[in-house]
Amino acid sequence: MKKLILAVIALMAAAIAAKGADDTPWKYVDAQDLRIINKGFDDSPRLFSRLPAYLKDSVRPDLWSRAECSSGMAVHFATDSRRIGVRCQLLWNFHMNHMADAGIKGTDLYILDGDRWMHVNSARPNVKDADGRKMTESTYVSNLDGEMHQFMVYLPLYDGVEDLQIKVDSTATIVPGDVSLMPSTGRIVAYGTSIMQGGCASRTGMTSSNIISRELGRQVINLGFSGEGKQDPAVARAINRIPGVDLYLLDPVPNNTEKMCDTLTYDFVKIIADANPGKPIVMVAGLLYPYAKYDSYFNKYLPAKNDAYRRNFQRLRDEGYNVYFIEPEGMTGAEDEGTVDGVHLTDLGFVKYCELVLPVLRHILDEQPK
Repeated sequence: MKKLILAVIALMAAAIAAKGADDTPWKYVDAQDLRIINKGFDDSPRLFSRLPAYLKDSVRPDLWSRAECSSGMAVHFATDSRRIGVRCQLLWNFHMNHMADAGIKGTDLYILDGDRWMHVNSARPNVKDADGRKMTESTYVSNLDGEMHQFMVYLPLYDGVEDLQIKVDSTATIVPGDVSLMPSTGRIVAYGTSIMQGGCASRTGMTSSNIISRELGRQVINLGFSGEGKQDPAVARAINRIPGVDLYLLDPVPNNTEKMCDTLTYDFVKIIADANPGKPIVMVAGLLYPYAKYDSYFNKYLPAKNDAYRRNFQRLRDEGYNVYFIEPEGMTGAEDEGTVDGVHLTDLGFVKYCELVLPVLRHILDEQPK
C-alpha cells in the first residue's frame, strides 16, 4: 500500500511539473534579432525577399513576384528552451494544387545533433486573417532537455514572409546561432527555376539548396524563380554583388527554350565568370522529364535544349573559364519516381538531385586553394 501511495504521489508530482512547464509564458523573439542565413542581398525591399530593391523596375513583374518568396532562407539561433515554436505573418497565404502547404508556406525546425543537422518537426500553416494580417502560429516541440542547442528554422518556399518570430519559454536564453557553423564566407549561389525554388518539396527543409547547405556546412543562397529562371543579364549582374561566394550553381534550362539555351547562356555565364575570375561555375543540364521517354516530341526537344546549353559550356571551357557540367541522368532516381507531376521534384527527387550534384561540389570545393 505504501508503495502504491508513493507511486501515486510521484505521478501527481510529474503531472504538476508538466502542467507548470505548459503554463510557462512564451517569449517572442524577432527573427532579425537572431541570425538570418542564406540571404544574398542586404538591400532587399523586405527582410525575407531575395532580390535587391533597385531591380524592381528592371525585371518582369512575374520575376519580381517570385523573388518575394523567402525560399532557402533560415533563422539560425541557439536556445536552452524546453519548447520552441514560431509565429509568422505571410505575404499572400498562397496555395497550389500539386504542392503541400507545409512546403509552400510552412516552416521547418532543425537541430544540430552531434555534427549533423536533424529534422525536428514542421509547422503546418494554420493561417488566420487578423485585421488583414495572414498569421500562422505553431509549436514545433516541447519537453526538450533544457540544454543549449543550435537550431535552424527554414522559411516558406512559395510564399513571402512579412514578419517572423521564434517563440521560446519566457525564462529561456536565446541568442544568434554560432557563426562558425554557417559562415558568411564560402557561400554558394544557386540560380534556377521552380525546381530550384523548391517545387514541390513537402516541407521547407527538403529543397535542394537547403539539403546542400546542411551537407556542406555552407550558406546556399536560393535564387530559383518559378517560371522565371530565364538567364536575365540583370540578375547575373546582381549575383555579382553577393559577397563571400566560393561557387555558383546554375540550373536554368527548364525555363528556357532551345533557342534561349543557345543564345542567352554564354553571355549570362560570362557576366558572372568575368566578374569573379577563377571562381567555379557549375552548369546543370535540364531534367529529362519522366514522361518524355514516351512523348515523341519531348523525347527529342529536352535533349536538344541540353545540347544547346552544353555547347555553350564547351565554348566557355575552351576559352579558359572555370566551368563544370552535370548531366541529367539519374536526377529523378532509377525508376523515375522523383517527381510529383512529371516535372517538379518530390522529396525523393530532391534527395536524388543532391546525390548527383553534391559529389561534384565537394570535389570542386576541396580542390580550391584554402
